[in-house]
Amino acid sequence: MKASVIISTYNQPQWLAKALAGYLYQSNKNFDIVIADDGSGEETREVIKRFAASSNIPVKHVWHEDKGFRKSIILNKAIQAAPSDYLIFTDGDCIPHPDFIDVHLSKAKPGYFVSAGYCKLSMEISERISLADIAMGQCFKSSWLIENGLRSLSQHLKISSKGAMALMLDAITPTKATWNGCNSSGWKKDILEVNGHNEVIEYGGQDREMGERLVNLGIKPRQLRHRSITLHLDHPRGYKCEDKIRKNRELRSRVRREKITRCANGIHQLVGPELS
Repeated sequence: MKASVIISTYNQPQWLAKALAGYLYQSNKNFDIVIADDGSGEETREVIKRFAASSNIPVKHVWHEDKGFRKSIILNKAIQAAPSDYLIFTDGDCIPHPDFIDVHLSKAKPGYFVSAGYCKLSMEISERISLADIAMGQCFKSSWLIENGLRSLSQHLKISSKGAMALMLDAITPTKATWNGCNSSGWKKDILEVNGHNEVIEYGGQDREMGERLVNLGIKPRQLRHRSITLHLDHPRGYKCEDKIRKNRELRSRVRREKITRCANGIHQLVGPELS
């Protein structure tokens, strides 16, 4: 089976270059990449062009004009452009572990979506990681991260736990298995069935809202919080707005309460993606 990896990005070319580098060293090569670009400038375009030219990985760059935070819209366009039946979603500030693709594909099962995890890094560690560190796998070693300033036990456990330990931690974690925009996967047909992301929702839970509609449809989440990991690079969130987040929570509450499966403002209203 093959997967399409949908990577969202917006004007973070340095982080995107590191994230893309992680896909060069995947143990499972059976994937393509679709970049959902919410209006980035020329520097991001050049990062994508260089990566596509220097790798054997098929890459599509789906872009639209910058008109503010429109991540849900560009994700829907990327879903349309994705050629595979199974879709893995992540962000351009997340470096995938070398077994990232393999774990997602090995856990793909009809009637389920995968809810995976991330190791949250400080700005200092984020900046310190080099392309060489990614190539050699240094940045995925717990000892390297601790040496470079990782102090959180929970983040340490995510990156260091393997086998039975990771399985046990996934079983006992109090964190619910939800659709995480930075590390989740599911079947394209299921995502189309719920009409993709709700485009009226801005920053703050737009990914989880789609996951809640998938659950209402009968699609069950699989908890892989400690078994499929990305390194989440730090960055400011100037688009964060508490008022919008509150409204999003109210909408999500209605989705859960009324068992809504399909949003009105989703993929169905799109004509087609803009490919660059």
